[in-house]
Amino acid sequence: MTGHDPKPGYRPPGPDDHPFKEPAALHEAGPRHVPELSGDSAKVRELLLALSVGFTLPSPLPRGLEGHDGLDSIITAAMDAGVLLADGSVVGTVQHALLKGTPASRIRALQRELVDKVLDEGRPLGDLARDLARSGVQDARVAAELEEMANSVLDTDPRLAVDLYAEALLAGNKELHLAAKRAQALAATGDLDAAGRIVDRLLAMPEPPHLRLGVDVAAAVWAQRGMLSRSADTYSWLGPDRLAGSAPLAAVAMIGTGQAVRAEEILAAAVPSGSPTLLAVALTLTQEGLRQTLGPNPQLALPELIRASDMMNASGAAIPLPETPGALAALCALHNGEPAVADTVLRAALAAGQGGDAARPRLFLLQAWTAMQQDNADEARLAINEAVKANHWSLAPRDELLLAALEVGLARRGSDVHALVLAWDRAREAMMHVAVDLYSLLPWGELMVSAARLRETRRVSHYLDGAWELLQSLGNPPLWSVPLHWAAVQAALLSESPAELAPHAAALVRASAHSHLASVLAVGGKAWVSVLAGRFEASDVETAARGLAAVGMPWEGARLAGHAAAHAEERRDLVRLLACARDIHPQGAPAGAGHDGAEEPHHGVAGTPAPDGAGPGAGDPSGLSAREREVARLLLEGKTYREIGEAIYISPRTAEHHVARMRRRLGADSRSDLLVRLRLALGEGYPPP
Repeated sequence: MTGHDPKPGYRPPGPDDHPFKEPAALHEAGPRHVPELSGDSAKVRELLLALSVGFTLPSPLPRGLEGHDGLDSIITAAMDAGVLLADGSVVGTVQHALLKGTPASRIRALQRELVDKVLDEGRPLGDLARDLARSGVQDARVAAELEEMANSVLDTDPRLAVDLYAEALLAGNKELHLAAKRAQALAATGDLDAAGRIVDRLLAMPEPPHLRLGVDVAAAVWAQRGMLSRSADTYSWLGPDRLAGSAPLAAVAMIGTGQAVRAEEILAAAVPSGSPTLLAVALTLTQEGLRQTLGPNPQLALPELIRASDMMNASGAAIPLPETPGALAALCALHNGEPAVADTVLRAALAAGQGGDAARPRLFLLQAWTAMQQDNADEARLAINEAVKANHWSLAPRDELLLAALEVGLARRGSDVHALVLAWDRAREAMMHVAVDLYSLLPWGELMVSAARLRETRRVSHYLDGAWELLQSLGNPPLWSVPLHWAAVQAALLSESPAELAPHAAALVRASAHSHLASVLAVGGKAWVSVLAGRFEASDVETAARGLAAVGMPWEGARLAGHAAAHAEERRDLVRLLACARDIHPQGAPAGAGHDGAEEPHHGVAGTPAPDGAGPGAGDPSGLSAREREVARLLLEGKTYREIGEAIYISPRTAEHHVARMRRRLGADSRSDLLVRLRLALGEGYPPP
C-alpha cells in the first residue's frame, strides 16, 4: 500500500516520452486532475491503481489484468515511464494521486477482490489486513484475521495486540465482542484508565461476553490502584459458580485483604479449571503457597511460591493478575529474612517477562527493596531507575507507594536528613491514594519507622491500625506479622516509648517458636533496649548484630553495634563492637582502615598520603583524605562527634582527631572558620552558615 519515492538522481521522462504527465507535475496537479487515458494507457493506469491498492506482481492481479496477453508490455511501459519501480511498487506521488483521484467505490471493489484472491490462494492476509483496515475497509474476513492476530500476541506483545484490536474494530468487528481482550491488552501495557473504562462498560451489560476475563482485568486494575479489597469484591460479585480457572486469583485477592475463610470457600466451591497446563499449575501453586504462609509452618510456603513463579515464567502468559507469583515469592522471601532468594526469583521473573509490561515496575521495585535491605544502596537506585522507565505510563498508585517507601528507606539509611524530609513529603502524598493490604506491609513498616524518626507518627497511625486489624483477621500469621512487629520495635525505640515497645517485643518472642527470623529479631530488640539503657554486654550485642546481618539486615546489625560502641565504657568493648560494625557493614569503613577504630588517626587512615603519593588523599586538591571528606560532610550537616562516629562506625574520639587534623591542614583559626573552609574545599554546593 505504501509507495517508494524516486531513487536519488532519477530524472522522470518528459510528457513527450510517455502517455502520462511526469510524476511531479501529476502530484502538483492534485488528485482530481489525473489525466484521462485510453487504450494501452488505460491498462497502464489500471495496473498502477491495482498495485497502489495492494495487489502485487506477478500475482495476484485483478480480473482483466491477470492472464492478460499484453501484461508484460503494460509493465514495461509503466517502468519506462518511470512510475513503476523495479521492485513492483508505484512511485509515491503517482500512488497518492491515483488513490485520491479514483472513486471510493472503485477502490473498495478492488480491495474486496484482493481479499478474495489472497484467501482463495489459502494465504493469510497478514500486514495487508492492517493496511486495509486503516484505509477504511469494512470486511468481516479482515476483521476476523486481525482479531486472530491480536489473540496470538496478546500474551507476548500486548502493545501490538492493542493496535491490532483497534484495527479489527475499524474493519467492522463488534466492540462488545472485543471488550474484555482489549481491556486485558491495555492493562498489560499499564494503561489502567483505558482498561478500567472498557471493563466498566462491559460489566454493566446484562450478559456480557468473556465475563470472567473482564472480571480478571477489573480485579488486576483495582489491585494496581492499591485497592485490593475492590478486587476481592469483584470476584465475590462474579460468584464461585462462574470463577472456574480464576478461583486462584480470587484467593490471592481475598487472602491479601484478610478474607482467608472466604478464600477457602471460593476454592472449595469453584468448578475445576480443566487441563493441567503450565499456567493452570502456576496459579494452583500460587494459591497453595499463599495459604501456607498463613499456617503454622510458613517455611513450606516459599518453595511452593518459587515453583509457581517458575511455572509462570515457563508459560509465557501475561494474564491479568492481582499479584504475580514472582512478586509473592519475593515478598515471602523478604518476610522470611532471605532477601538474596527474593533477588534471584525477581531476576528470573524479569528475564521471562512475567506479568507483561505492567508487572515490570513492581518487580524492579521489589528488587530495589532486596538491595536496600542488603545494604546495597547503589543497586537499589539502579533498580528504581529501571522501574521508572519500564513502562510508558506513570507508576500505578500501589507502586508509587513502594517507590516512596524505598526513597524514605534509602535516605534514612544514608543519614541524609534533607533527603529524608523530601522523600517523606512524597510518601505522605502516595499513601493517600492506596489502602493497606497484606502485600504492602513492608513499605508501611518502613514508613512507620521513618515517621517516628521525623516525629510524624500521627500521619500513619490510622493506616497502621488497619494493618494490625488485617493481620488479626488472618490470625496474626508469623511470616507476615514479624517484620511489622520489628518495625514497630524500631519506631518505639526512636520515640523512646517503652510502653509501645513491650507488646511488639513480646509478639516477636511468641513468634520465635514458628519463625527463625522472629527469634533473631527478638534478640536484636533485647540488645537495643540494653544498649539504650546503658547496661549491656559487648558479646551479647555482637551476637545480636551478627544475627541481624545473617537474616539479610546488615545495616540494622551494624547500626546496633556502632551505637553500642559509642556507649561502651571499656576500650576493648569499643574496639570489638566497631570491628563488628565494619565487618558486617563494609561501606562504613573504606579500604585501608585500621582494625582499631579508636587509634585510626595513628594508623595513617586519617589521610596521610602513602610514600608513593597513592594514599587516600592523593590527587585531591583540597588535601583531604576520603575519610576526612566523609567526616567533613557530616560535620557540615551539624552532627556531633558521637553522631559522626555512629554514622561511619568510628569512635567519637577518632572523629574529633579527624576534625582537629583538618583544622590544622586547612589553617582554620576557629570552628566557624573551619566550616567555611570545608565548604570551599568540598565544593559541593554546601550553603554558607
